Amino acid sequence: MIYRFRVILDNDTEDDVFRDLEIREGDTMEDLHNIITQSFGFDGMEMASFYVSDDEWNQGEEIAMMDMSEVGNKVKMMNETIINEIIHEAATRLIYVYDFMNMWTFYVELGEIVEEAQGTDYPNLMYVHGQIPDEAPEKTFEAEEEESFNDPDSYRDDADLDLDDYDNLNFDENWN
Repeated sequence: MIYRFRVILDNDTEDDVFRDLEIREGDTMEDLHNIITQSFGFDGMEMASFYVSDDEWNQGEEIAMMDMSEVGNKVKMMNETIINEIIHEAATRLIYVYDFMNMWTFYVELGEIVEEAQGTDYPNLMYVHGQIPDEAPEKTFEAEEEESFNDPDSYRDDADLDLDDYDNLNFDENWN
């Protein structure tokens, strides 16, 4: 079977930037990585990872290009993971991050599963919309938006506390 994906650049520009592509369900996540990088004009030499995602695009389990995990923590590797082990009718979304220095972020969604077409080479770039900007779009993380991180008066500076002065530490003795 052939998986048809739409890969959308996460950006805040006016123009949408996306690619529609086809790939065999039995190909690896590394094959998917390769067609994504090629279709957006990247050389594919930077670090990248896929993340399993839910319907709200929350980042889940990582599928890494290279194993950078600590000893004892097993990470799925792109070259060892078959696409249909991760993506299927019940789990259709991935987040793809390319170049961790610039954080190019893409939303990858399975659009449909079709029969393989005779005479078509896979993976196959079906449709191109929009041009990728010269620089990765800036990311705004939720914590950066919260006022407490930008307002130095909103948090307590513990550097002035005297930890030996128990009477002035404001402990609630009946906290438990």
